[in-house]
Formats: sequence, structure tokens, C-alpha cells
Amino acid sequence: MSQLLLESVRIAYGSTQVVRDLGLVLESGRIGCLLGPSGCGKTTVLRAIAGFERLGAGRIELNGKVVSSVREHCAPERRRVGMVFQDFALFPHLSVADNVGFGLTTGSRAARRERAAEMLAVVGLSDHGNRFPHQLSGGQQQRVALARALAPDPELLLLDEPFSSLDVELRSRLAGELRDILKSRGITAMLVTHDQQEAFTIADEIGVMQGGDLLQWDSAYNLYHRPASRFVADFVGQGVFLPGRLRGSNEVELELGVLRTAQPVIGDDAGVSSADNQQVDVLLRPDDVVHDDTAALRAEVTGKAFRGAEFLYTLKLASGHRVLSLVPSHHNHAIGERIGIRLDADHVIAFRHLQPAATPA
Repeated sequence: MSQLLLESVRIAYGSTQVVRDLGLVLESGRIGCLLGPSGCGKTTVLRAIAGFERLGAGRIELNGKVVSSVREHCAPERRRVGMVFQDFALFPHLSVADNVGFGLTTGSRAARRERAAEMLAVVGLSDHGNRFPHQLSGGQQQRVALARALAPDPELLLLDEPFSSLDVELRSRLAGELRDILKSRGITAMLVTHDQQEAFTIADEIGVMQGGDLLQWDSAYNLYHRPASRFVADFVGQGVFLPGRLRGSNEVELELGVLRTAQPVIGDDAGVSSADNQQVDVLLRPDDVVHDDTAALRAEVTGKAFRGAEFLYTLKLASGHRVLSLVPSHHNHAIGERIGIRLDADHVIAFRHLQPAATPA
């Protein structure tokens, strides 16, 4: 059953359209994410779901009930939506327990205190109820904000860049913990972030946005391996576009060799046909280019980034084109060294060839 539905949603500020004809469905118990660069409209969509923005067209449904349309607008406090903000928005003069219980308006005082204690236990802060926000670390404050949002038992939880003020290592750890908490309690949630690793860690479905448009609503796997547009391919994960030519619908010839796939070569809506010899740009991910000392094909190491278990190498081909390759870190090659490589790609994604920009005279 769909917990959240957006259909043909448009939002404008004056004459400026910031969200255009956006539609998505989030099933009960699933975690969704809107992912995109700053200014793409993702936070505006989240605010519209919460009831803080009015629609210019379309509708939003929560649990089968219309809460936003051109004619209807349910007030934020009546939507049963919890929200975790970027800055946590904790009350500095209230204890942790009182912060968590602030939104509880029904039941006895004892029942509200019991519920606050229950939520603090859920986020692993049972012994922090008598402390104040300034006595907590950033990660602990984020957990308190989550406990407060969960305390009223919302039908939908919204999270607006919840880890943006935390350091990278803490963000990664808390992202996994957040998913575990939401999944263990069957909570439907929608996250907004510009960090794709955060999105991959937490969400079941991810929507990539650009300039107010939702380009693809899909699993992380499909966004990475089956991007619907060149922007999605370029924005999600790392990769390069290498020129090639189609040889029918299931093969493409590259400088690195011929790629064959059991499925037809997938292109964007700009028009990639199966015609032989059509020039295309092929998306290659770092895991598509394999280091192989026995391979006849050689490439020059022009860049390397140590990642612990792996190196991410930038490799220059004979033509001057560059590709990326993930290589186990015991293969420590020097800049300028030539190493053997081969293609090993299961998904072949081709896009209409773009001519390189002309170099000014």
C-alpha cells in the first residue's frame, strides 16, 4: 500500500518554477530519498510533503488521503508527519527527555514521560534523559532529534539533510544506524540529501533531481548500472564516457575492445538506435576496467587515490582518453607506469555522442 503519493506536483516562487510535474510513490515501510545538487528543488518537495509549501498544480496523498492540491491544503500539524531538520532544532533550555516529549500532547504526564524514555531507548540514549543538548555530541543530538520526531508515532518521517553538520566518519556510521532503526520499526521515511553514499546506505528507492525535475526514481543498483539519462549516469557514482560505435543492438566497439551484453544497449531519450556503426558515448564505471598483468592492452597511470583496500587509478589510453579503475591496494603502481587492463562490464549503457567543445583560437 502506498504511504506517500505525489502526482504531477508543481511548485513555483512567483514566475519561477522550482518543481515541475514531479510524481513518485513510496510504499508503506519503505525509505525513499531525493538526491541532487544544491538548488535542484529536493528540499522544496520535502517541505511541500510536510505542508510548509503550497502546490501550484498536482496533488500529494498520505495514506490514501489528499493533503495537498490546488484546492486543498491540510495544515502541517494535522498531517501526522515527523520531521528531522538539518540543525536538529533542539530546545537548549529543555532536558533531553523533555525535548523528546515536547510534541506529545495527549495522554497523562506519566505516559508522555514513558513514551519519551521508550524513544530514547530506541536511539540508544536511555541514560541521557536528564542531560541538556549542549552536553551532547553532534551525533547524540541527531539521535535526540530523531527520537523527538518518532515520539508522536508519525505516519511518515521526513529528514532534511540530517547529517550535514557531522563529520564524514560519523555520518557514515549514523546513516547505517538510522536505517536499522527505521526498518526495525517499519517506519516509512523520506530523506533529502546531496550525498549519494548517504542515499545508498539508507534508502530503498532514490530519486535523482535536476533543475526541478525528477529524472529517475529507482533503486541504487539501477541508478548506478541502468541510469535513464546522461545526467543520472554522470551524477551517480564515478565513471567516464568513452566514445564507441554500435555493432547491432547488443554490441559496442571501444578502444578497449568489444563489449557484448545479453540485453540491448540502453540509451537515453536523446536517441540511441541499434543501427550499426552509430557513434555513441559509453559509460564505464571503475569496476568495469580490470587490472590484468597478462593483458595485451596497456594504459598509463596518471592519477591514483588510496582508499585502504583499493586504489582508484586514473589511466590514460593510447588515444589520450582516460578511464578509471578500482584495483586492490597491494597493486601499488607509480604515476607514469604502464599497466595491463581489460574490460569486464555486465551492463552496457550508451548515450548519444557529444562532440567535444571547440577549443578557442
